[in-house]
Amino acid sequence: MTILVILLAMNNPQYNIKLTFGLYALAGILFALYTSRVCPFLATLTTREIATQVSVVFFLAWLIRHTLLRHHSWAKKQQFNQLDTCLLFCISIPFAAYYNFHYQFTLDSNLKVLFGMTLFGFFTGALLQLSAKLRTLRQTSQAMTVTLFSLERRSLVNQLIGLIFILVCTLTIVLSMVALKDIYWLENHPTHLLDGSGKISILKEFIFLSLVLGGYVTAILVLWSRVIKEILVHQEHSLQAVTEGNLQVRVPIYSNDELGNVAMLTNQMLDSLETTQNEVKTTRDVAIVSLSALAESRDNETGAHILRTQEYVKALAEHMAQSSKYKPLLTPNYIELLYKSAPLHDVGKVGIPDSVLLKPGKLTDDEFAIMKDHPHIGAQALAIAEKHLGTSSFLAIAKEIALTHHEKWNGTGYPAQLQGENIPLSGRLMALADVYDALISARVYKPAFSHEKAKSIIVEGSGNHFDPGVVDAFLAVEDKFITIAAHFKDSE
Repeated sequence: MTILVILLAMNNPQYNIKLTFGLYALAGILFALYTSRVCPFLATLTTREIATQVSVVFFLAWLIRHTLLRHHSWAKKQQFNQLDTCLLFCISIPFAAYYNFHYQFTLDSNLKVLFGMTLFGFFTGALLQLSAKLRTLRQTSQAMTVTLFSLERRSLVNQLIGLIFILVCTLTIVLSMVALKDIYWLENHPTHLLDGSGKISILKEFIFLSLVLGGYVTAILVLWSRVIKEILVHQEHSLQAVTEGNLQVRVPIYSNDELGNVAMLTNQMLDSLETTQNEVKTTRDVAIVSLSALAESRDNETGAHILRTQEYVKALAEHMAQSSKYKPLLTPNYIELLYKSAPLHDVGKVGIPDSVLLKPGKLTDDEFAIMKDHPHIGAQALAIAEKHLGTSSFLAIAKEIALTHHEKWNGTGYPAQLQGENIPLSGRLMALADVYDALISARVYKPAFSHEKAKSIIVEGSGNHFDPGVVDAFLAVEDKFITIAAHFKDSE
């Protein structure tokens, strides 16, 4: 068993010459020991004769396997079980014939040679096939997929039942052959029965063969369990990514069996979920555009203002996401939601009378009090939508931005006079983006300010109007702000 584990530990990403040679050498050694324990005629040969003959035969088998059969279709499909079983069976025929003609061994002796070599071919092929599959699983990305309909369906349960059946039959046949050989031996050497040495010899043979068969069986089952575990781990990782919101990942399909079929059905479900999610996202984006357009239609601000502010917010968020303080919150998914929700920051203006909203001059105190209600109106409208549509991260962030983008870091903003980090980060980001764009944009009551002047006003407001952390991010990405403003200019 130790030898098997050492041999199976040898990895080669391509054709594993060392592993194949090692398993063939091991099979040859064990076959030489096997023959003298199951056949009374083979037991009459000297150790040197058996060692020489078996070494030549198994080296020849490995040479054929390495040269002529290396690129056989079974080898390309990693069907080493069939390949090695058939190879050693075919070679055992002339080998048995050699014993028959050269030593005049009986037919039952020839059959034991055929059975033994075929058996070790089966074990060797099974180990090579499972180790090759395990290497493939470990070296292939999780995107690997086997087209199920291009492969013959092989039930995992039936494979396991078949393996157990073969092993039970093998154990029964081998032990029966040993028993018959020992009966023949005791009949011709009765003194060994009388002095008790015969019983000990028979017991040793049974233990030896049980250990050999048990070692192969254990190695096969260990490899099989590792293959299944590797498949399940890959599928688990894929499904974990799905639970985290990544519906583009697919469960890898490695074989056409029960596990492969479950993976295929899971992927079909994920295809359906991704399609549904894309439809929901499209509906969401249409709703955002529609609501934003509604707000624009009643305001002096242009559509370019909405485009610029959402780009500003995204630039600020992406920079702040590099900080360990904000990284847990500012995930790529959250930043995307910020970007999509930003256009709704002034949706509450639809509830402000035209006499106030469209007034070209400075607002009176009463008019400004009415204007200050638009964050609450927008948040209330989005809250109603959230109530009807259920919990939605998109609506939650949109409501947050609409309600808090006029709050100030020092607590003098509106509508709730929130202070410091009590203001949601989404609102703090939108506050700077909204003010910056208002400063650099021309209005009926003021000309457009330069970037430098807008920058100085924002820096002056750090710690009072704006979150100092957001101002630092603004200074770090001010070139992006300039580029965004130039790209989304107001139409003349």
